[in-house]
Amino acid sequence: MIPRHFYFLFILLFFCSCKNKEAVNPFAKNNIVIDIQPFNGISDVQVQYVFKEIKKVYPYIEIQKAIALPQLAWYAPRNRYRADSLIHFLSRQTIKGHVTIGLTNKDISTTKNTIVDFGIMGLGFRPGNACVASSFRLSKTETNMQLFKLAIHELGHTQGLAHCPVSTCFMRDAEGRNPTNEEKEFCKKCKTYLIRKGWKLN
Repeated sequence: MIPRHFYFLFILLFFCSCKNKEAVNPFAKNNIVIDIQPFNGISDVQVQYVFKEIKKVYPYIEIQKAIALPQLAWYAPRNRYRADSLIHFLSRQTIKGHVTIGLTNKDISTTKNTIVDFGIMGLGFRPGNACVASSFRLSKTETNMQLFKLAIHELGHTQGLAHCPVSTCFMRDAEGRNPTNEEKEFCKKCKTYLIRKGWKLN
């Protein structure tokens, strides 16, 4: 028969172990987790760069295994993918408490005003739990940096952020161009908004 004090020792060790696991858990309770979802074809180097740069801004982030682009999003008349369809696809696989940023090297588009199929760099619904960014229209010499800024911009939309008038803010409106080289960080107002939303910004 096992002495009673061994049972108490076992219970004590069990709770200590659980407490330690919580202490080292990088994804603290109630924090949104960003999932990077690469689509087949996107460079691993670009995915890793985006991961490292977003992690400098926001610590709770993971990279998922690359998957095929869904055929349901293919738009044959223009040989590209519909960004809104990609977002709906990603949204269905995003679990509660997470937000997904899909990364692709393929051309993407959406409907804008009277233009049925308008080519874009990225898209994010405001608010939402998924968004998408493409390297297709980015600078060939600064693709990695621009893809990161594009990704963080679309993630901002998922949290409810609108476009920002500050020219150096990640949330600046591209207005049909590519102003990412001028963007430096979230401006004070956008940063305050995200913090109020529960973001633990670095």
